[in-house]
Amino acid sequence: MAGVMEGVRVLEVAEHTFVPAASAVLADLGADVIKIEHVERGDAMRGLATTGTAFVPADVHVLLEHSNRGKRSLGLDIATPEGADILYQLAATADVFLTNKLPHVRAKLHIEVDDIRAHNPNIIYVRGTGQGERGPDADKGSYDGLAFWARAGVALGIMQPEHGQVPYPPGPGFGDSIGAMTIAGGIGMALYHRERTGEATVVDVSLMSSAMWAMGQAIGLSVLLGQGWAPPPLDAPRGNPLVGTYRTKDDRWLSFSCLQAARYWRPFCECAGREDLATDPRFADHASLMSHSDEATRAVREVIAQRTVAQWRDALEDFVGQWTVVQDTLEAAGDPQSVANGYMQPCETAAGVPFQMVAAPVQFDDKPAPVRRAPEFNEHGDTILADLGLDWDTILDLKVRGIVA
Repeated sequence: MAGVMEGVRVLEVAEHTFVPAASAVLADLGADVIKIEHVERGDAMRGLATTGTAFVPADVHVLLEHSNRGKRSLGLDIATPEGADILYQLAATADVFLTNKLPHVRAKLHIEVDDIRAHNPNIIYVRGTGQGERGPDADKGSYDGLAFWARAGVALGIMQPEHGQVPYPPGPGFGDSIGAMTIAGGIGMALYHRERTGEATVVDVSLMSSAMWAMGQAIGLSVLLGQGWAPPPLDAPRGNPLVGTYRTKDDRWLSFSCLQAARYWRPFCECAGREDLATDPRFADHASLMSHSDEATRAVREVIAQRTVAQWRDALEDFVGQWTVVQDTLEAAGDPQSVANGYMQPCETAAGVPFQMVAAPVQFDDKPAPVRRAPEFNEHGDTILADLGLDWDTILDLKVRGIVA
């Protein structure tokens, strides 16, 4: 049962990834999402040809698909009185109004909370922002590479000083997608609260708040200790030889997280074919292993370097400790666990080009939510307007005057 959001209508006035990806998750789970797009150019994401580090293929705009799958599109000029009236009529039919417009833009377009609730007092009003709804930077725009990655401590939290530069985010829309799940969860909570109490709430989620929650333990320690969080130097002593990454013979990496080193030391040594290390008096028990951790780490490093990743997959197949191969994104998509759990789902563009997308990360009743393609610009415009009761002559007149696409 993937359609847990069936019967919920979301009206979205948003662009790019952060907020649209939230309603995309809800659409995967059955919600009817009506996406209001700029009457001429549509969502700005439609014109994005590169992430800055990779080009977006022309036949499959997977960035747009990721954050807009399963929606219906209407091109509408909400800056005009007629366009605003159509928006308000749609709001009257919706459960949720979702936007990432800045405060001054919301005020200019008359889509603030009071404006929307004048036409639907029971609507849940949701704002996704860069830095939050209050404070000196509330009316400043941002992106996940700024508010999530740079400002909230994430980038410096993984930056190795030895490298001499701040790392880029690991992928496009990284913070956006994490924040979007937070928004989707907030909407679910608000719907439950309204169902239980009859009260419609205002929901706020920012990129910065999402990142600070993700870094919550590190930030808590930083405030307690009065020191910003940073990773240990590359040559710092490990303490536990079975926690960390090791390079293989073919320049790949294995990652271990065996927090109880003494418990897993012997099983590791046996799987690695190095029983001599298991019986070495320097590593005989927890106390001796910890007091000789540098030597044990060097021994593990030498052992791992003697085999390829494929060989280690076989050797460690029955290892009871916690470990994994460090994989790239293509390997993750084809990982047996990814395949078995349906973490990738098949899809087709409007032109019939097949591709795959990551599924919504929440599953119900052992089934991944299927994905549907993103709409073409204004693909559902005429139907949406007709459902409001507008006849064809009226719709045609709105088209001629540029109010609808």
